[in-house]
This record gives sequence, structure tokens and C-alpha cells, in this order.
Amino acid sequence: MPNTTDRKAYIVTGPTSGIGRATALELARHGAVVLVGRDPAKLDEVQKIIEQKGQRAVSIVCDLSDLGSVRRAAAEIATLNLPIAGLLNNAGIMQMRATKNALGWDMTFATNHLGPFALTEALAPHLPDGANVVFVASAVENPERRPAKAVGFRGARYISAEASARGEWIPGGSKLPGADAYATSKQCNLATVMVLAREIPRLRINAVEPGVNLATGLGRRNATATARFVSNYILPPLVLVLMPFMKFLSTPKRAGRVIAKILTDTSGATGVYYDESGHPMLGSTLARDAKFQDRVVAETRALLATAPA
Repeated sequence: MPNTTDRKAYIVTGPTSGIGRATALELARHGAVVLVGRDPAKLDEVQKIIEQKGQRAVSIVCDLSDLGSVRRAAAEIATLNLPIAGLLNNAGIMQMRATKNALGWDMTFATNHLGPFALTEALAPHLPDGANVVFVASAVENPERRPAKAVGFRGARYISAEASARGEWIPGGSKLPGADAYATSKQCNLATVMVLAREIPRLRINAVEPGVNLATGLGRRNATATARFVSNYILPPLVLVLMPFMKFLSTPKRAGRVIAKILTDTSGATGVYYDESGHPMLGSTLARDAKFQDRVVAETRALLATAPA
């Protein structure tokens, strides 16, 4: 990688598809991009696209569901000695059929919450004052969110960090496979943002709701061939037609522009939850409760402390 010590750098997890890819390409206009993902071939592809434009990128292989991989990636990023201006915790999955990681933890909860949490805490000491940290959250955590309810979500179902790691949720949730795990992990993202914003005032730590992106790769690992075809070829033009009438709809490109703007913002805002247009919004009543936020973070730290070094 060419010398980047004279430019800002941005870390993006999950940069090989959907919102992450769009954001990485947008951020490359502002500085070097550290691409963090689990597939080396796909990382190389995005890196080459960036470099072909005369911009700068470096790839770090990391599986966010694997704490050992997260720790190695954080150490590798730190040794790059880059002027990190932003960290985007974007990578996420929603499994139609629940699986477990090597520690026996629910894969969705590990990938969406535990991994990003561990990565952020490992990198925070290496981030300069004023650096932006952004978590891609989701309004499906809110049981009162009408668009989410319409497609089958019933909000987050958090019991405890340990219960979530076991794949256990408050009963009476969604009949949509994977919805409770996904919504709960995203509520934990929001809680994390609010606590870290209070704990680390020298950094700018925020969350963003990227809008309903029907054409992203979320959940495709478990999708049928027909579902993938619909996602790739039917939904994108349909979304463009509907967007003027359904403001919560978005596209990866639009979401990428909004997220990049938040990541490059120098206003000093912290502890803010932004909507799909980049305006402040409110999470669920529970996600806004400071005692709940503190409990989620304390329980997450306690759970991660039990993992082998």
C-alpha cells in the first residue's frame, strides 16, 4: 500500500457488498480505506476498484463472529499506523436458520453485536481525538416501528447478553426466521453507541439507520436461488420507483453517501442516532433507557471476558 501518513483513513467492516461496499467506495474519495471482511478474494476485488481510481486501500481479513479473528485484525490495523479518522461497524447478517460460532454463540448476535463491540473497544485506544465511530443500526429493534411490523418484525427481545449468545429471546416475538436475533443485535448496537459516547467523549460515536435496503446481501447466505434472483434483478428497479412514496426505502448507494457524510463530519456530534436521510431520530423506548444501555454494555463485557484469550 502506498504511503498514507499524510491522509485520513477510514475502516469499513463488511465492505464487499451492499451498503458497506457503497460506503467504502464513497469514503475512498476522502482518504485511504481499510477494508475489513472475511473473504480475501472479495476484499481484493474492492481494493482493486479503489486503486484503479488512483485512490488507496488495504485489506484486512477478519471474521467478526470469531473473537480471535477480531483481536488479530485490531492488532494488524494498529500496526498500520494510519491516521484513522473513522470506523464504520457495518458488517451484519440475518440468518434464516440459526447457526453457532466456535464458542457456541448465536452467529447473528456474535457477528452483529459481539464482534463489532470487541473491535471497537480494541481499536478505541488507537483512534485519535475527534475520530468518528459509526454503527449501522436498524429501526427494526423498535417494536412500534410500522414498516418493520408490516414485514414481520416484532422488535428486539433482549433477555441478557448470555441468553442472546445462546440464541434465546423473550417469547412471543416474530414468526419471521432470524428476526428476533437480528432486531436484538441491533438494539444492542444502539445501547453500545450511547454508552461509549458517554464513556469516551474524545471520540464521536454515533449510529445510523440506513433505511430499508431491499436489494442488499443481508441474509443471502441462507437464501434460495429464487430469492437471490429477486434480490439481484427484481427489487432494485422496484425500489427506485417506490422511494418517492415510501421515505424509509433506500439503496446501498444512497445509504453509502449518508454514512460517508456522517463519518467525515467534523461538527463534533456524538451519541446521535441518524435516520436514512442523515437526520437525528429516536430509537425504541428501551434503547433510550440509560439503565438498559448500561446493562447491555456491562453484560457484553462480562460475556466477552469469558472467551479464551
